[in-house]
Amino acid sequence: MKITDVEVIPLRIPEHNIDIADGIQDDVIVRVHTDEGITGIGEADSSPLVVKALVEAWSSWPRCRGLREVLVGRNPMHVEQLWQEMQTATLWLGRNGAAQQAIAAIDIALWDIVGKATGKPVHALLGAAYHERVRVYASTLFTEDPAEMTDVGEKYVERGFSAVKFGWGPMGRSLASDVKLVETARRAVGDGADLLVDAGCPYTAREAIQRVHAFADYHPFWFEEALEGDDLEGYRQLSRATRGEMRIATGEECALNAFEALITHGEVDVIQPDVSRAGGFTECRRIMLMAQRHHRLCVYHAWKSGILVAATLHMAAITPDIPFAESTVCESPLRRELVKVDTTLQNGTATIPQAPGLGVELDEEVLNKYRMDK
Repeated sequence: MKITDVEVIPLRIPEHNIDIADGIQDDVIVRVHTDEGITGIGEADSSPLVVKALVEAWSSWPRCRGLREVLVGRNPMHVEQLWQEMQTATLWLGRNGAAQQAIAAIDIALWDIVGKATGKPVHALLGAAYHERVRVYASTLFTEDPAEMTDVGEKYVERGFSAVKFGWGPMGRSLASDVKLVETARRAVGDGADLLVDAGCPYTAREAIQRVHAFADYHPFWFEEALEGDDLEGYRQLSRATRGEMRIATGEECALNAFEALITHGEVDVIQPDVSRAGGFTECRRIMLMAQRHHRLCVYHAWKSGILVAATLHMAAITPDIPFAESTVCESPLRRELVKVDTTLQNGTATIPQAPGLGVELDEEVLNKYRMDK
């Protein structure tokens, strides 16, 4: 089997609003085509047109190459070899940013091909499956309106979610307003559900420490993205000042080396790799195993379409102590309509896809409706 093309499809909804922290207002889908008629599907949580440029660029020299040129004519079954060659080819393009995200989309698509060719779900190719179902948390945004937040939290608990995350929005304006947000969120989900708080990186270390102490009465399961992921000294101060009081979580924008630094130098409790950012399945499996060695929780970030939902569930299946996976509950058609996913959500848990490959099918009508290149 040989790769014949790498197709990049940028998507965007017409009502895109740059002022809200909703990453599923646009998307970039990658399809890897083969001479045997098997097509793999992937996506990147990145800038769609930047990923398209990275894939379609011509090659300048061996460490600065377009990813399509690296892949066409190669055997898609050799996923880990191709992953390493893509890493080498993008050394001069900034591995830990958009290039890593473009590689992630391709890697997801390659593993989809391997699964379809062998008749196995991706998780069966990656390692032993510890779970057939996994608990999921509803992931939503803080809002300006306490009544709206209350309705949202109550709604997801009534739907069966036993954990709800509120994030971003007005968080970070002042200590008093932040406490009010967390208090409202806790009241909305009740004492029987886990509450997760995602700040969206607005603080200094000193401010983040203040928030942990102030939020402690509301018992968040974790405090996420208080600081930017490369602020290792800030995370060290935050982790040491709040040890035992609240779990510190971060890293949705990171890859393997950055995660190891966050654990060994930043001393965080929970790392959050995103399969569509951190280099795909190939790298996320390494990240998960590294977290296991350091006795840290590995809980995957996921705020894209059903492609990433499926990819995240496959990773969750092989992660022994994962407490839950992220379930984006936004109403974007790119989240709700773009793909059919081989999973069911029931009583706050999701089944792990069992169909060959990822277990997703693209809705071509929805794809064509929102593509930016037509």
